[in-house]
Amino acid sequence: MTIAQTATQAANPQPSRWSLEGLFKRLGPGVITGAADDDPSGIATYSQAGAHSGFGLLWTVVLTWPLMVAVQSVSARIGRVTGRGLAANMVQAFPRWVVTGLVGLLFVANTINLGADLAAMGAATKLVLGGSARLYAVLFALGSLAAIVFIPYHRYVGLLKWFTFSLLAYVGVVFAARIDWLAVAHGAFVPQVKLTGESLTLVVAIFGTTISPYLFFWQSSQEVEDEEADPDAAPLKERPDQAERELNRIGWETWVGMAMSNLIAFFIILTTAVTLHAHGKLDVESAEQAAEALKPIAGEAAFVLFSLGLIGTGLLAVPVLAGSVAYALAEVRGWRSGLERPLHEARPFYLVIALAILVGVGLGFTPLTPIKALLWSAVVNGVIVVPIMVAMMIVASRPKIMGSFVAAPWQRILGWAATAVMAAAAVAMFVAL
Repeated sequence: MTIAQTATQAANPQPSRWSLEGLFKRLGPGVITGAADDDPSGIATYSQAGAHSGFGLLWTVVLTWPLMVAVQSVSARIGRVTGRGLAANMVQAFPRWVVTGLVGLLFVANTINLGADLAAMGAATKLVLGGSARLYAVLFALGSLAAIVFIPYHRYVGLLKWFTFSLLAYVGVVFAARIDWLAVAHGAFVPQVKLTGESLTLVVAIFGTTISPYLFFWQSSQEVEDEEADPDAAPLKERPDQAERELNRIGWETWVGMAMSNLIAFFIILTTAVTLHAHGKLDVESAEQAAEALKPIAGEAAFVLFSLGLIGTGLLAVPVLAGSVAYALAEVRGWRSGLERPLHEARPFYLVIALAILVGVGLGFTPLTPIKALLWSAVVNGVIVVPIMVAMMIVASRPKIMGSFVAAPWQRILGWAATAVMAAAAVAMFVAL
């Protein structure tokens, strides 16, 4: 049972088991993580990939789906089995200074990502309302911080989940444009990439915005919060009788969540390929250009629809980005943590969230355009994620930490394969550059 269900069960009658509302309320950490993965950085990166390479990089989101499922289910498994977040378990396997260094890398990646997301949200608002993009970015930062601190997370995310439905507009391209489906299939299932710095940078950016380090810490910690919120639950090491049910839940949630995430990514690349790339626009420099991809689908409402998607996913991503680094640091330092806790119970935890958001705002005042900043934040994620993945896979394979619930063989195979793919892409990019 998720936090949202636990908190609202007494106050609200339960919806029908098979109703849309009922299904939506049952969505847990795996699905929320998938929704947060299509943040503004993802939207910008996938848009740039479609504009630059047409259908040529569709294979990247097909390849990353099973790899994402493996690493995200491993992170969730670690939290549910041990009752501790990812960073707390890393401390059991590595010297504290090593884990502190990994958390430092996470802080760097997340603050850059936060700054880029907030700047893009400001630019998207300016598209619709005019005014100052930077002022809007500051207002989004302050508003998000206030919501994180003063609104229980289950209520906050319960509203924001609906904003992500605006991304389904990209799926509408199949009804609004003529598409060469044979070329789409070739791009999706025949890997191709030019061995140039620009093309390899795009590949690393796609990998980095899809398999992002903050999602590991987030999903692991959310599993812990859900377990603590359910009085009948306990870490699986203590209650092995719950293992089959909980590990099955983690499995299907993660497959569904990552499928939703990558399906949207696939259609963003496809949409920009058949609109921007097909008309010779090979480089996305601004939010206005990115929004133009939706014109065949939404007409004059394209800017509004694009802005809703960018702002909605940004608001969903801000607490995930800031919260994941706060969870990680709190676990290393032994602080009380949790987005469901009031401020007075977890002041250091919320202070880290505030610091990450405010530093992110400051980084948004750079000469880079918001769309380029989003792309480069994805590249940073694609490089920094490698040592974190190595540490996570080692933790998941240690019986001393996981007991009899070490990562399943398929998780170990695909998890290490994902690590190798990410490392190879980063090395190739640096060589080409």
